[in-house]
Amino acid sequence: MPGLVELRSIDVVPDSERHGTAFSQFTLWLGANLQITAVVTGALAVVFGGGAFWSLLGLALGNVLGGAVMALHSAQGPRLGLPQMISSRAQFGVKGAVVPLLLVIVMYVGFFASGSVLAGQAVGELTHLGETPGIIIFALVTGATATVGYRVIHALGRVASVVCALAFVYLGVRLLDRADLGAILADRAFDLPMFLLAVSLSASWQLAFGPYVADYSRYLPRTTSARATFWWTLAGSALGSQSSMAFGVLVAATAGEAFLSGQVGYVVALGGTGLIASFLYFVIALGKLTVNVLNTYGGFMSMVTSVSGFRGQRTLSPRGRALYIAAIMIAGTAVALLGKDSFLTSFKDFLLFLLTFFTPWSAINLVDYYLISRERYDIPALSDPHGRYGGWRWDALAVYGIGLLAQLPFLVTHFYTGPLVAPLGGADISWIVGLAVPALLYWLLARNSRDTGVSPTDTPVPAPYAVEHGSP
Repeated sequence: MPGLVELRSIDVVPDSERHGTAFSQFTLWLGANLQITAVVTGALAVVFGGGAFWSLLGLALGNVLGGAVMALHSAQGPRLGLPQMISSRAQFGVKGAVVPLLLVIVMYVGFFASGSVLAGQAVGELTHLGETPGIIIFALVTGATATVGYRVIHALGRVASVVCALAFVYLGVRLLDRADLGAILADRAFDLPMFLLAVSLSASWQLAFGPYVADYSRYLPRTTSARATFWWTLAGSALGSQSSMAFGVLVAATAGEAFLSGQVGYVVALGGTGLIASFLYFVIALGKLTVNVLNTYGGFMSMVTSVSGFRGQRTLSPRGRALYIAAIMIAGTAVALLGKDSFLTSFKDFLLFLLTFFTPWSAINLVDYYLISRERYDIPALSDPHGRYGGWRWDALAVYGIGLLAQLPFLVTHFYTGPLVAPLGGADISWIVGLAVPALLYWLLARNSRDTGVSPTDTPVPAPYAVEHGSP
């Protein structure tokens, strides 16, 4: 039985160390999404001009669509026993995978920072030390937890899923006691750009989990049903995020400027004072700790994957692990301290900016895994730049680049708006283009040119899996 402290990093998890059930993905992703940043994300749909009724529906649609893509990545974990971004080497090459990886690392640092801003407010209030010390304390606890690894991350998710769910039910009851829900939802005027903004906000939230979601399913037994992994991941992530975002919509619709001036303080004041307030500050910090540990752990995995592609490294020492995690923690904390005074606008643009870069990656990875390679990868070749997948796969990198460029005419951010946005009434549909264009191009390019034959080193297919999925 493996110990509490994780020893593996980017290497394959052997069958002897596999454990758990697909239900573990539900509790992990439920806990990771019942948190304050998801509340703020939902609130943004109203803050930037949307009505509550259509914002709720738009957020739900985005959570389901984006969550389905994210859950398809999760289903790769038990099959391969590898971190998510290692599988990108099959598409982009052992060295070429560094291109999306560098952007993934930026994402982790950004989410660590945005989470630390809100958690820092909670920790600062809880300890009476203020926001800046709160951010630093939170970052140190996050780094220490991520260093322990996989088992403690799942344990934290189980605790957070229960504690945060109870807190959100309580806060929801308190909110409905003081708000007229019928009046909030009475405005049914449909505004397409605002509806699509809500869809994009929640879809980007879900898609941003894609580059690391399999990191947390890779220890499941190889015979774990892909369908079960998919549905439990989708259920936990979509239910958790929609609950948080719906709460954010209702809070923003009723609070207005009071919420904008202090998101954490307003939510806690809604719950009460004294011990209740202290408990709610703790819940906010716990929810953010859960997801920030995922960001730190995923960032560390991505950094190791990037470096190992050039060094041929397959394992990592405990000291090296701690140094990589410290680098993510320091960078994220620095960004949090610099950007804490312009959080809401910066975070909305950050989400939509991320979506631009990760939808083409998701499209290429999923098409290759499910349609081209048919769930079979040559695991040793993923570490050999002279092997089956090569060092650089310029065709896939070209498709990735085209996928990025195809989105620009449809993109809406604070600092850039594409030329085709106005004819669409201001709607942002860039993420739809970013999924469809590279998926189609990659499939057309790779279906006849890729080596999809089976070699002795390909991932084996256990009998139950072969029967269930019709694998050869």
